[in-house]
Amino acid sequence: MKLARLAAFGLAAALAACSSPNPVLYTIAPAPGTPQSSGPKVVALQQISIARYLERSQIVRSSENYRLDVMSNDWWGEPLGAMLSRVLVEELGQRLPQSTVIGETGAVTAPADATIELNVLRLDEDASGNLILQAQASVSFKSRGAPVLRNFRFSITPPAPDVPGEVTAISTAVGQLADGLASMLLGR
Repeated sequence: MKLARLAAFGLAAALAACSSPNPVLYTIAPAPGTPQSSGPKVVALQQISIARYLERSQIVRSSENYRLDVMSNDWWGEPLGAMLSRVLVEELGQRLPQSTVIGETGAVTAPADATIELNVLRLDEDASGNLILQAQASVSFKSRGAPVLRNFRFSITPPAPDVPGEVTAISTAVGQLADGLASMLLGR
């Protein structure tokens, strides 16, 4: 009887030792910007295209030196493309209070006066530890023919060399991207 209990206890201890800890979940925080006094009445943000190497739950620390440095236990709290869309809709709405900004993947739809398409090409740290956000944007206006195209590249020094520092830098970079998109929507 004692031997059976001891074996059961040993098995339970072995199983507990094999389990991994729960991941730490992170989210991108909206960054405030300067509200503008004009803007298209309805702005639609299309589904964001992100580089395939970023399409994972785990946070990518770096893609330098031909390899991915992925954090095994530091995860995004939601899919990165959906999170970027949610945050950019909020940030653009704050910067363009005269506009209604909606995301393509949301339940609310309306004919758009301006449509944003966005490719996120890079969102990780370079070899020197700076966060790099590289993106391409297209803004199409209902009243104009050709879209406005712009490339963006932001380099942000994280406030700390850890994952929370990287996520803080990502939040700052996404806020700067929102500033650039707002500028495009205003024709600047």
